[in-house]
Amino acid sequence: MYIPKIDVKLMFDSLPFVLSGLKYTIGLSVASFFLGNVLGLVLTVFGMTKSKILQYFVRFYVSFLRGVPALVLLFLLYFGLPIQLSALVASIICFTLSSSAFICEIYRGAILGVPFEQWDASYSQGFTFIQSLRYIIIPQAFRISIPALGNVAMDLVKGTSLAAMITIPDIFQKAKIVGGRTFDYMTMYVMVAIIYWLLCIGIDYLQKKLEKSLNRYINVLE
Repeated sequence: MYIPKIDVKLMFDSLPFVLSGLKYTIGLSVASFFLGNVLGLVLTVFGMTKSKILQYFVRFYVSFLRGVPALVLLFLLYFGLPIQLSALVASIICFTLSSSAFICEIYRGAILGVPFEQWDASYSQGFTFIQSLRYIIIPQAFRISIPALGNVAMDLVKGTSLAAMITIPDIFQKAKIVGGRTFDYMTMYVMVAIIYWLLCIGIDYLQKKLEKSLNRYINVLE
């Protein structure tokens, strides 16, 4: 029976080379998460307007991008367009579009979770719809959505490994290079799995710190 062995020495020897791709993994994740939040919030607002056209567009957008695998979308953007996008640009667009569909639903659910009396109170103060969202509703909805947004951030970090399929030199691509050179893919894939796991632990830590900070702030206000 074949039992795969893990070469610990190879792990440590190749660690600096693999970690040199961390700037792409983190950079892609941060850029896509930020842009996905901006786009997701805009889509949420569009979906709440009285325009049927905007509502149907948002429904189609969310349904389509939640249903299409990120790898398929990535290949469409990189290989399928009549214009040639760089691998980095195609990756950022892909992960931004994919994450924005999920973030849109997160914000929509969070806004619905804010008591309707908050809308009445803001309108009674003379706020418009946009002002009510900006100053009253969205700050409360953001607090509600933090756990779900943390999950999206983790999925983005893990999902950026797909960018290695179009030659982005992230940590997964670097691990593949070492695996191909040493014919020890098992060791390299175990190592890169541990790195992704540690990155997700870091995101979980930041998420919980942010939740505690916001809860403390709300308690002070109350």
